[in-house]
This record gives sequence, structure tokens and C-alpha cells, in this order.
Amino acid sequence: MESSNTTAGGGRREATRQKLYEAAVTLIAEQGFSATTVDEIAERAGVAKGTVYYNFASKAVLFEELLRHGVGLLTASLREAAERTEREGGTRVDALDAMIRAGLVFMDRYPAFTQLYVAELWRTNRAWQSTLMVVRREAVAVVEDVLREGVAGGELSDEIDIPLTAAALVGMVLVAALDWQAFQPERSLDDVHAALSRLLQGRVSGSR
Repeated sequence: MESSNTTAGGGRREATRQKLYEAAVTLIAEQGFSATTVDEIAERAGVAKGTVYYNFASKAVLFEELLRHGVGLLTASLREAAERTEREGGTRVDALDAMIRAGLVFMDRYPAFTQLYVAELWRTNRAWQSTLMVVRREAVAVVEDVLREGVAGGELSDEIDIPLTAAALVGMVLVAALDWQAFQPERSLDDVHAALSRLLQGRVSGSR
């Protein structure tokens, strides 16, 4: 068991790291990774420059951990949506629909992170590329699990290419969320979810 002092210290450090994540993602989304300095991150977070290096060995390590942290939150949101649907007695298609909404909610809450994540997925010269592939795989695997269960239970066609379909669903939500935020901001989250839900029902479940 941790002492109260240790627990409090851990909580303060986590709060500091969260401030640094938020500062870094905002600045890097605004001006790019190379143009963003540690001094700027520290200033935006309201901490001393040394605090950045106390928590992260370098700017690159901070950004890598930011990606890991953000995709981890997204993965947890997707998993929780699927598990909640199962507890409520929903179908696997219902679970996929709930995951689409959870993804949209996450991306609406963290638009700068979503923009950075999608941009970094297509870069091949980053030191954190292997980490990014690992965390992407974890997110897609959550969707794969639901698809696999749907096929096994007879809810979904056994002709579904599970890995590709899972990647397509995640990609659909990412791209739709970015398009929504950039070009159709007047639309509500419910409206965007309804459009993607109809697409899911028609293409995955086979219903009309």
C-alpha cells in the first residue's frame, strides 16, 4: 500500500504531466513538432523548463508519451462502450455503434490530439513510429474483438474481413470527425453519429 504522501506526490506529478500533454498537443497542432520548443511547452503549461525534463527526457519523449497517453484514452473509451452495451444486453452491432459514438465524443473533446494523431499515422521518419503502430493496433484490436464475437455468434457474416473492417471503422470515425470539425462544425455530435450509424447498419449488419 502507498502512503498518503506518496499517493499525493503521484497525483501531483500526474497533474503536471497532464498539463504538459495539453500544452504540447496544442502547440504542436498550431505550429508543428519541429517549431515547438520545450520553453514554449513549459510556458504554456505554467511550469519551469526543468519540470519538463524532470518528467520527460526530451521533447520527443514527451510527444511519444503524449501519443501513447491519448490513444490509450481512446482505446479505453471504445472498450468501455462495448462492455457497457454488452451489460445492457445489446447486440454486437449495437456495440459497434456505441463505439462509434464513443470515438466521436473523444475526438470532439480532444480535437487537437485527433489532428496530430492522424497526421502522425502517415509519417515514416519519426522516432516514435513503432510506438504509434503499437498503440494504433491496440485501438483497432478492440473493434476486431467485437467483430469476431459478432461473426462467432452469427450476428455478422463470416465473409467479413475482420482486420480490414476494424481498421476501416476506426478510420471512418477519425476522418469523419476531422471533416466535421474542420468543414461542418455547425452539425451536432448526434447528427454526425446518426449518419455514421446508418452507414454501419447498412454496410456491416447488412440491414436496410
